[in-house]
Amino acid sequence: MSRPSFGEGVLVAFAAALGASILHGGLWLVVPDVLAAGSTIVALGFGYLLYLLGRSRERAGRLVMLAIWGLTTVTVWFVVPGVWSQILAQAGLLWLIRALYHQATPLAALLDLGLVGMGLIAAGWAVSRTGSVFLAVWCLFLLQSLFSAIPELLGPGRGERVEPDPFDSAARAAERALRRLTPHDSTRTIQGDIR
Repeated sequence: MSRPSFGEGVLVAFAAALGASILHGGLWLVVPDVLAAGSTIVALGFGYLLYLLGRSRERAGRLVMLAIWGLTTVTVWFVVPGVWSQILAQAGLLWLIRALYHQATPLAALLDLGLVGMGLIAAGWAVSRTGSVFLAVWCLFLLQSLFSAIPELLGPGRGERVEPDPFDSAARAAERALRRLTPHDSTRTIQGDIR
């Protein structure tokens, strides 16, 4: 499975924005606006969580991450009710999942955190200027689609194979061949002479 691309991220951003605007519009008709917004945020968070876990090559800990996400979401919903607390909780959880499953180094994870912050600022700006759920989610997830470019700048991502150096592979093959051809005592002498 290849890493998510920017183009794929743009499609995810469009689908998230469209889905969020439809879900929020439908919920807004039957429940209070705060509940509709909170439910939409949780649904977006869960959908993006599933996308990130599905696109990761890392298989370990997926159920634990789902449990952490669910427990944190429910705790924030009841202990610190409000739209902004749920937005920050979902953004933090999704950054954590990207840092653990898609970023190879702490520097990459910090840059990823910067993308999350910029996305939240852009979404806040869009909703304050237009009042549009579609544009707010579009801005947020469009910036998030750049996370796939971070490992290319800083090295391979988690679970990606690093091609071995051809010289090291040849040296190991030569040592194995020497071990097969010579008795153990003379192998140490020959290896010492080679180095």
